[in-house]
Amino acid sequence: MILKLLTHISRILVGLLFIYSGFVKLVDPIGSQYKFEEYFSEGVLNLEFLIPVALPFAILLIVSELVLGVMLLVGFKPKFTVWSLFGLNLIFLFLTWYSYTYNKVTDCGCFGDAIKLTPKETFYKNVIFMVFIVILILGIKFIKPLISNKIASLSTYISVFISLIIAYYVLNHLPIVDFRAYAIGTNIEQGMQYQEGSDDAPPIHDFEISTADGDKLEEMLSKDKAMLILMTTTEKVNKEGMLEISKVAAKAKSSGYEIYVLTSDMMMADVIYEENYDALNAFKKEYNLPYTFGSCDEKAIKTVIRANPGIVTVKKGIIDGKWNWTDADDVEL
Repeated sequence: MILKLLTHISRILVGLLFIYSGFVKLVDPIGSQYKFEEYFSEGVLNLEFLIPVALPFAILLIVSELVLGVMLLVGFKPKFTVWSLFGLNLIFLFLTWYSYTYNKVTDCGCFGDAIKLTPKETFYKNVIFMVFIVILILGIKFIKPLISNKIASLSTYISVFISLIIAYYVLNHLPIVDFRAYAIGTNIEQGMQYQEGSDDAPPIHDFEISTADGDKLEEMLSKDKAMLILMTTTEKVNKEGMLEISKVAAKAKSSGYEIYVLTSDMMMADVIYEENYDALNAFKKEYNLPYTFGSCDEKAIKTVIRANPGIVTVKKGIIDGKWNWTDADDVEL
């Protein structure tokens, strides 16, 4: 009787947690891709050969997490579901143990950007949930379909379909829910301020527009209307995307916007690396970008926008809009 009760309690807790954890990552799978690239990188797990498949691996893991949570709640294929949850949690347990023990990847991204936990907190969270999953294994005979097996199977297939549709949409546009520090409506200057009595870095702490003439961030924040064109590097940027964004930038300029182009390329330091000066000018000419170019940390650029390239409009220091280059025609000026 006690085992049956504990099984039902564990079923609800584990099911809801996996659904929530899967959903907050599903709305931003590129964030999970970056996290796995960090885990696979040299100096962490040293599995660099897996970096090219980080995105499909992340999507597979995210969809599995959410769907298994649904399967547990509706009672579809309980043996398969519970043992799959056990295996999935083992993966999470290992990754968080590694982060906690070796101080690598200090934010595992277990709840995406929705909830930030330290490696220690995340590891013990997974230990606790492993206890609940073990209870599910012991009481697996008590896990039955809520209504019928047919409805349980239908619910599972629908959850798979919806999950894949959401993943496809956000990969081609932007996250449907933005949990990051650069969400629309954010006052950038306020986001850079330290909280009184706290030594923690403010939410926005590594964003800059570094040029040969100094940091242009304060200048940008003072503008009534500014547009940021962001790319990780000029080499990796989507070429078609740059052509589309170039058209939007020209319209924005004629509408009174000040345009800033941000990239993490070392070529931005052309005052130091003179050999890169011609390459930078060639890039500006190719895409008709006669604007202020500035360098910014690649991780910060990836955090600001999940697109390469992407557009962010800022009005009086407040983020007013964000678009993937695929939505360039929808940019509101």
